[in-house]
Amino acid sequence: MLNLDRLRTLSAVARHGSVSAAADGLHVTTSAVSQQLAKLEREAGQQLLAKNGRGVRLTDAGRLLAEHAIRILSQVELAQADLEAHRGQAVGELRLGAFPTAARDLLPGALVQLRAEHPQLRAQLREMEPEASVRGVVRGDIDLAVVLDWHNRPLPLPEGLAKAPILDDPADVAMPAGHPLAHRESVELEEFADDEWIASPEGEFCHDWLMFTLRSKGIEPRVAHMVEEHPTQLALISAGLGVAVAPRLGRGPVPQGVSVVPVRHTMRRHVYAVWRADADRRPSIRAAVTALRRTGEEREGR
Repeated sequence: MLNLDRLRTLSAVARHGSVSAAADGLHVTTSAVSQQLAKLEREAGQQLLAKNGRGVRLTDAGRLLAEHAIRILSQVELAQADLEAHRGQAVGELRLGAFPTAARDLLPGALVQLRAEHPQLRAQLREMEPEASVRGVVRGDIDLAVVLDWHNRPLPLPEGLAKAPILDDPADVAMPAGHPLAHRESVELEEFADDEWIASPEGEFCHDWLMFTLRSKGIEPRVAHMVEEHPTQLALISAGLGVAVAPRLGRGPVPQGVSVVPVRHTMRRHVYAVWRADADRRPSIRAAVTALRRTGEEREGR
């Protein structure tokens, strides 16, 4: 009898292209993946992996079984969704992915609500960037993702996904308290054409958005520093090392030496939940979206 967890591991190797990448996607060690695959080979009675340089590749038998594994796992997910819908209760496991500021400012409240209202539902959170969490939903690695895009830069979504808005998150410009514009009631991005910027790392959605937005206003941005965490960006600004776009969600206390000024033509991030449309009937998905929306409404009302 073929084990579902081992089939899931083989499917992850086929999707990600290597044992180490599959381990990262499954949030386990590479040795755990290797052990699962060795056991699956014994169950199948055939070699599923072969050495390929420093890595491995799937054998013909491995590719054949991986194709079956994808279909089997999809059917298992549908069966779980149907059973949950038939029971009419949010039960079992729900795997959530969320970008960092949502994980910090939205998910704690939503998870507390889910635990109180649906004690038989086990919700598990993973912090993930939007593009990675969308891929995770498509692959079935997670059930629901909290993602974002910007008012002028939508996040492309593959077919077969459903989505629901959670909240709109305004963004301001954070600058050193001694900046000439620090005491204004509002500013325009064009006024910072000569400033150095502090941005997210290259390749991240928010970095690409900032470059796109500034260039669309005729500004060739001078990026002085690239850091991921918003508190670190604010610390650099407090030291007088640049300016940054500062969304309000998950911002936390603004340190001394930093002024935060709204943009006259408001910039907003759209925060929403996405999930596979074939899981639309799952009460756990509906419960999570309800909890997230309620938490979002509370956040907007602060």
